[in-house]
Amino acid sequence: MNAEETSVWEKIDKARLPKHVAVIMDGNGRWAKKRFMPRIMGHREGVKTVDKIVTLAREIDLKALTLYSFSSENWNRPTSEVNALMSILKEYLIKEKKRMVDENIRFKTIGRIYELPKTAVDYLYDVEEATKDNDGTTLTLALSYGSQVEILDAVRSIGEKIKAGQLEPKDITGKLFSNELYTAGLDDVDLLIRTSGELRISNFLLWQIAYAELYFTEVYWPDFSGLEFLKAIQDYQKRERRFGLSGEQLAEPVDGGVVGDIGDADIIPD
Repeated sequence: MNAEETSVWEKIDKARLPKHVAVIMDGNGRWAKKRFMPRIMGHREGVKTVDKIVTLAREIDLKALTLYSFSSENWNRPTSEVNALMSILKEYLIKEKKRMVDENIRFKTIGRIYELPKTAVDYLYDVEEATKDNDGTTLTLALSYGSQVEILDAVRSIGEKIKAGQLEPKDITGKLFSNELYTAGLDDVDLLIRTSGELRISNFLLWQIAYAELYFTEVYWPDFSGLEFLKAIQDYQKRERRFGLSGEQLAEPVDGGVVGDIGDADIIPD
């Protein structure tokens, strides 16, 4: 961390860090356009920001970081841009594999990965395999990902199990449904960050952000620094997370704690 980042980090309550931060990395193209550069230069600059934020997440022992890297709708972009993005993805994996292994980062992907070019899929699975035993920060890239499709895939999977007699409709709970999503095994999102000033979710982790705090910033992703990331966490810690309770209930003591101090409680409705 630099001096500015350290100054903000010292003011953050280390005991109340979000467990899972998700980021919609937006604004690469507009960043490049403002500088009269090709869009792809914005994407390349954005990868440098990924490096910085992943490094910081590891330094502060963040449990999970999920980055919206390529949506299912992004396939509609010009072929040249899609091909360039796939090349950048492969370059990133080749460059960062050793660092993730050495720095105890566990790498995962979510989405319809099979829709990506085979060479990209091979690199993704190679890094996943190399880091599978790491137990530090879990870095997840959402690729060819769309939350509505994810939910439909989960419904189809549950339907097939019911059809096969492996499951009864009455057994379907929120927890069971979560375990059918691409993100099975990850905590639900505590903090969702979107860069570039857009105020929408864009089909990202719709189930998983049910109780997330949302943080929007005007900063384009290539300019999003470690300082900006820490400011988002600082803002998160100012929020009163109610999980459907009232402010008065949060303040009521319960068995030595408070109602709002739910820890690892399952807040998904069953």
